[in-house]
Parts: sequence; C-alpha cells; structure tokens
Amino acid sequence: MKRIGLTGGIGSGKSTVASVFATLGIPCYDSDRRAKELMVEKEALRTFLFQHFGPEVIQNHQLQSSIISKIVFEHPELLEQLNAVVHPEVGNDFNAWCEKQNAPYVLKEAALLFESGSWKNLDEVVCVSAPEELRIQRVMQRNGFTREQVIARINNQWPEAEKTKRAQYVIENDGNHSLIEQVLAIHQALIKNV
Repeated sequence: MKRIGLTGGIGSGKSTVASVFATLGIPCYDSDRRAKELMVEKEALRTFLFQHFGPEVIQNHQLQSSIISKIVFEHPELLEQLNAVVHPEVGNDFNAWCEKQNAPYVLKEAALLFESGSWKNLDEVVCVSAPEELRIQRVMQRNGFTREQVIARINNQWPEAEKTKRAQYVIENDGNHSLIEQVLAIHQALIKNV
C-alpha cells in the first residue's frame, strides 16, 4: 500500500482536497488533528506541555491550542522543541494507523510535511496550492484571525513555491480549476502505479 503525503500552506485547502479523496474511498490521516489528540493522550507529551506551557494548556481533556499558539509564535525555539517531541509520536501513530487500512494507497495530510521531514517516509507527495491573498482571506474567515496573525503563520511555514517544487503532484485550489478533476487525475495515476 502506497503512502502519499498531502500538504500545502495554511488556508490552501488541504482538508477540502482530503475530503474529495475520501469520497473515492481513500483513507486520510489528519496529522494536525491527531497531534492535538496525542498531546492530550500521551503522558510524555502532556508532561512536556505542562512544563513549558503550564497546566492550563489542557482543560477538560481538551488541548487549548490558542495558549500554545500565542507562546510559540513569540518564542520560535519553543516551537522547535514542541515539534521535536510531537512529530515522532505522530509518525508512530501514522504507522500504526496504516497497518489497519485496506486501500490501494492512503493519504497523510500534514501542513508541515516537508518542514518536519516526514515526507521522507512517504512514497509521493501531493501539494495543494492557492494564491497567498486567497489563503489569508480563507483563514481570517475560518479562524477569526487578523491579517497579521495569518501572515505570521504563513511565515512560519516553508514558502509555497518550495513545497510545490518538491511535490510530485500539485493541485491548484484557486477557484479557477476543478478540484474534482484534479483529484481524479491524481487518483488514476496513483492506482495505476500500485
């Protein structure tokens, strides 16, 4: 079974693309969602969070992402430390999840696929691309962030051009190209080579 990465910058539409693949019966592992769950579930991760972010970072068995975001965007070195402990746990969780799947290929959706180095354990990568201004507007509407908050998050990720250059497939999510047609073409290419 092939393992395919699905990445793109914040607001590019990765989750929308993942849902199109899901309608084709392709299982998709949501790395960002699972990372948040693992930070609550795994004792070693909880201990790290409590030590660096305080006990209020988990309330009623829910991760308070806004607390983490506020601190790590002011202290980039802490973000590196957090990623260094979380990414290996997500990698192990993904591998265990893959063992339970039965499909020609699976998707691993992750915003930081290249930044984390996890692309090295995948067969190919699909990158979702969208114009930066459109991405900013989407995130402002979706998350209620200010323009400056979105730009800060964009600046914390690799430039989109770097991601698309490294990917084997690129999906243009600019409103002018059919997502369904692009996903179908990639799907056909992937199942042909299984």
